[in-house]
Amino acid sequence: MVAAIESSPEMTASVYARMARNLAVVRRRLSRPLTLADKILLGHLDDPQHQELEPGKSYLLLRPDRVVFQDVLGQTGLLQFMQTRRERVAVPATIHCDHLIQARVEGASDLRESLAENKEVYDFLRSAAAKYGLGFWGPGAGIIHQVVLENYAFPGALIIGTDSHTPNAGG
Repeated sequence: MVAAIESSPEMTASVYARMARNLAVVRRRLSRPLTLADKILLGHLDDPQHQELEPGKSYLLLRPDRVVFQDVLGQTGLLQFMQTRRERVAVPATIHCDHLIQARVEGASDLRESLAENKEVYDFLRSAAAKYGLGFWGPGAGIIHQVVLENYAFPGALIIGTDSHTPNAGG
């Protein structure tokens, strides 16, 4: 299975349909009203029928809608993924090259310097993204927080990211 990179209307509709099915099961099992956080998290359960649902004790097995990497921690994430010997990512994923660009003087010269200093890293990330089916946002293409918000996030989405500001995208 190849994961689509974009958050298309069809993908969004599929996520909402899966969430509705999962929440119908969860509501029957819990017999209580659900908070918004409940709806988002429990709507993304891998197996809502058999998942243990004891507050404060259960570990939830979730199916995220998207994974986003920035260029620093994305290196480690991709190396770990490569060790699984899988051929493609299972969920839509993107890598965003913005964290290795240091603000020293001004945008254009800082970008040129980063391209020279981090060429090997950027080449690895670009190559791994192409090989494993991730979207690639190269250096200078935008800040991960804003790119994800503008291009991929949608209400109710569960987005896992390697950036402390991922909640900015609603995930």
